[in-house]
Amino acid sequence: MFIKILFYLAVILVALIGYRHYALKQPSLIIGEKAPEFTLADKNGVQHSLSDYKGKYVALYFYPKNDTPGCTKEACSFRDDLSKLEKLNAKIIGISVDSEASHQKFAEKYHLPFTLLADVDGRVANAYYALTNLIFIKIAKRYTFLIDPDSKVIKIYNNVNVSNHSQQIIDDLSNLQAITNK
Repeated sequence: MFIKILFYLAVILVALIGYRHYALKQPSLIIGEKAPEFTLADKNGVQHSLSDYKGKYVALYFYPKNDTPGCTKEACSFRDDLSKLEKLNAKIIGISVDSEASHQKFAEKYHLPFTLLADVDGRVANAYYALTNLIFIKIAKRYTFLIDPDSKVIKIYNNVNVSNHSQQIIDDLSNLQAITNK
C-alpha cells in the first residue's frame, strides 16, 4: 500500500512539474510573420481592420482595462508623443476587452486622439497571444506589436514599462528607419 501511495505521489509531482513547464512556455507571434488580420469597432462603432493601415507602421498595443492607473499612463504617453509617432509614419491602435462605450468615456476623459478598439470577446487578443483568461473574466495582457507597412510583425514588446513605452517605440522606429533608409 505504501508503495502505491508513493507511486501516485510521484505521478502527481511529475504532472505538476510538466504542467508548470508547459504553462511557462507561452506561444507568441514570430518576428517577420504576417500580423493576424482583424476587424473591430472603435468608440463610435466604426469598423477598423489592420489592412486599413497598410503602408504605415502600426503600434498595436493591448492593455488590460480602461481608466486604470497603468493603462491611463500608457495611453496618455501615446497621446503626448503622437506627433512624433506620426512623423515616423506610425499609427497607434489600442485594444482591450472593454466595450465601445467604455472606450468612448476613456478617450473623452483623457483626450485620446488615436484609435481604441473594443475586443469584447477577446478574439483578436487571443490571435495575438495577448489574452489572459481568469476563470470567467478575459483580460488583455500589456503587449505591443510593432507592425511594418507590409503588415509584418517587426517587434514584440511583452514586458512593457508604461512610463517610457511610447518613447521606446519612437526610438525603435527611428533606428529601424535609419537603417532602412541607408
